[in-house]
Amino acid sequence: MKKEVTVSARSVEEAVAKAVAELGAPSADKIEYTVLEDAKKGFLGIGATDAKITASYVVGGEQEALAFIEKLIADMNIEAEITMTDGDNGEKKITINGQSAAILIGHHGETLDSLQYLANLAANKRIDGKKGEYVKISVDVEGYRAKREETLRALARKMASRVIKYKKSVMLEPMNPYERRIIHSEIQGIEGVSTNSIGSENNRKVVIFLDGEN
Repeated sequence: MKKEVTVSARSVEEAVAKAVAELGAPSADKIEYTVLEDAKKGFLGIGATDAKITASYVVGGEQEALAFIEKLIADMNIEAEITMTDGDNGEKKITINGQSAAILIGHHGETLDSLQYLANLAANKRIDGKKGEYVKISVDVEGYRAKREETLRALARKMASRVIKYKKSVMLEPMNPYERRIIHSEIQGIEGVSTNSIGSENNRKVVIFLDGEN
């Protein structure tokens, strides 16, 4: 989202500083401005005029993502509390809480993944033909992702035990890349078994097998 203001001050420098404050920008080098009028001192103070500039600032993409989520939920008449916090490595986390918000999760999080994908598109779209700094957005509903991760880790441990007991490989259901990484990560800590992913891009499955098997 692009914000614009027109400000006046005793000098261009002061006008820029004022614009930075009004736009909520982190520093002067993050805004673009045009000098409409230079300051004039006048004679003995008579006829003095302030400098006038117009300035613009592209708000961080995370605000675009948040606005997208808020509008979508409002249009769906879902009563929910939406918050945004800082995640790891500059990631922004949008959390949705509310009894009726569960509809946004879908089967094994498929709807939630789609919502997150659209939020990232909103956050990183071009504005006036310009692409800003990339920002990664994660979206969660009612703590679903943490619960799903624990479910997948428990599944990985259970299937690993079965592979070791029966000496037979196990193929899991198709999963998205994020969920497959969780399975791979959990199996890495279990001695005697390994994993691999097979299948086409939209239908990839994790196979758990005994070490030493192809």
